[in-house]
Amino acid sequence: MNVVNTVADVRARVQSWRAAGLRIALVPTMGNLHAGHMSLLEAAGARAERVIVSIFVNPLQFGPAEDFAAYPRTLDDDQSLLDEGRCDMLFAPAVEQIYPDGAQSTLVTVRGLSSELCGQFRPGHFDGVTTVVAKLFNVVAPDVAVFGEKDIQQFILIRRMTSDLFVPVEVIGAPTVRAPDGLALSSRNRLLSAQELKTAPAIHAALDASAKRLIAGDRDFLAIESGGWQMLAKAGLRPDYFAIRDGSELQLPHKASAELVVLTAARLGAARLIDNLRVQVA
Repeated sequence: MNVVNTVADVRARVQSWRAAGLRIALVPTMGNLHAGHMSLLEAAGARAERVIVSIFVNPLQFGPAEDFAAYPRTLDDDQSLLDEGRCDMLFAPAVEQIYPDGAQSTLVTVRGLSSELCGQFRPGHFDGVTTVVAKLFNVVAPDVAVFGEKDIQQFILIRRMTSDLFVPVEVIGAPTVRAPDGLALSSRNRLLSAQELKTAPAIHAALDASAKRLIAGDRDFLAIESGGWQMLAKAGLRPDYFAIRDGSELQLPHKASAELVVLTAARLGAARLIDNLRVQVA
């Protein structure tokens, strides 16, 4: 696996792969990797001859009350894990490589959904995400990019941005990887105490209970959302939201929707955990 730290080095290597007619996949991450990330590599490797993983803790997506400096940087461990998987290049730039002028003058904003759900509780977060992903797409120029569907809102926003701007990248969503108890794998799980790890699977339980109501034909969306919220609160979590949305673009649901998504963000101790379930209803 090649490790590069500069935009120029990435572009030079990609150019040589392009000249050889190779298809290229990108897996953008902020590091602190786990088995869920490795599933993204597997999905990328199935779609391209060369796989690039980026590790970049993006300051632009952290709000004033969020501690950018405290985000875990585990580059040595991450590199060891990537060495075991299908990764041809690790792109691990310094902040100065991605934001050479310091403050970012140009932002990429997907209006509407960016300020809803998680965006309501993390103002500006998704502007930071879509801006840095646009930059990575311009640096790497991949044929395909793979994102985890655990953060379904992020995935849909990136897919919308790519479509709206005619970016020639196929955006793929990879299914959420879960522990045996249903807890979605996440870097944030490392913030949980032993007792909190026993509590956290209540998130999946609440999503699953709501999904079963929808599959059974219940369309009282507000009542189902309220029930999910109450399940989380009873378990000791502090929900930011518990919502049901249409599965295509996370718009408000309607009775004709063929696919719905039940999604939530809830706080437990020092961690803010997100999860969702897709539900086929027609």
